[in-house]
Amino acid sequence: MTDLTRRSLAAATLALALPGSATAQVCPEDAQSVIHRIRLGHFTVTTLLDASATIDGPWPIVGEDRPQAAVEALMRENRLRPNRFKPGFTPTLVQTGRETILFDTGNGAVGFVPRPAGGQLAHLLARAGLAPDTIDVVVLTHCHTDHIGGLMEDGRPVFTRARYVVGVTEDSFWRDGSRLSAPMESNEARSARVFRSHLLPLADRTRFVKPGDAVAPGITALAAFGHTPGHLAFHLESAGQRMLVWGDCAHHEVASLAHPEWHAVFDMDKAQGAATRRHIYDMAATDGILVSAYHAAFPSLGYVVRQGSGYRWIPLTDQLDP
Repeated sequence: MTDLTRRSLAAATLALALPGSATAQVCPEDAQSVIHRIRLGHFTVTTLLDASATIDGPWPIVGEDRPQAAVEALMRENRLRPNRFKPGFTPTLVQTGRETILFDTGNGAVGFVPRPAGGQLAHLLARAGLAPDTIDVVVLTHCHTDHIGGLMEDGRPVFTRARYVVGVTEDSFWRDGSRLSAPMESNEARSARVFRSHLLPLADRTRFVKPGDAVAPGITALAAFGHTPGHLAFHLESAGQRMLVWGDCAHHEVASLAHPEWHAVFDMDKAQGAATRRHIYDMAATDGILVSAYHAAFPSLGYVVRQGSGYRWIPLTDQLDP
């Protein structure tokens, strides 16, 4: 993705009508790998690949409490590289017809994946025909740097007209000055610093929500605690079509789902994170809900089905085609 700024990322041009008012849109081939658009009832949903980087793992990112060999064996069983993978970093944009709502803001200049490989959200919005000042609401699943890093650029808000939504528990946790006492280069300390530089200055435009609160008509917050103390997922519904934006309820679409009990290195509460995964996966599988999964391989959309004692990720391909 180092040549991302030189690529033409035109918005989707081909729309396919679906039963029940659902529509899938296919991007031109030069944009297809970083912009993906679908219809969800009366909503238009666009996923945007903020970062593309191949990293070490999935162990210990997933399965830190297990032998490395066990995680690598699972990868081989699924015909994947045992110790390298390319996660998604995928904000989700929802146009409801009343408002344009952005879920998470990517890495920006300060997140987990540095530029030029990361921090591409604003660029992609422009290529999709959306200026940052057209965003009405920015909803944050949680406050790790790869989700809030895109809020600011050179000390100025990127989304100049937006209102902001974050969990009340999440906000309280990161406001606590003791977060800064964590080891300097730890994920906790980095996120605490970025929270102060990127989100705290926006407090007068921020709404603090709890599970069960409506963010907008058809969009409701769900508890997904464990990855961070106030991590939230969001349920979307329009004209009978449903979707779950689950943030960081999975860090790898194979390992996390096959073994939701395996600990995740970035979970702040390991036991709660595992319990949340099983609960959220079971909900998605039982109800057959389309999922937007931030760290799944792009387009980061798919379904969950049960498999043995765990679950399996079914990527969105042509399921929404007529």
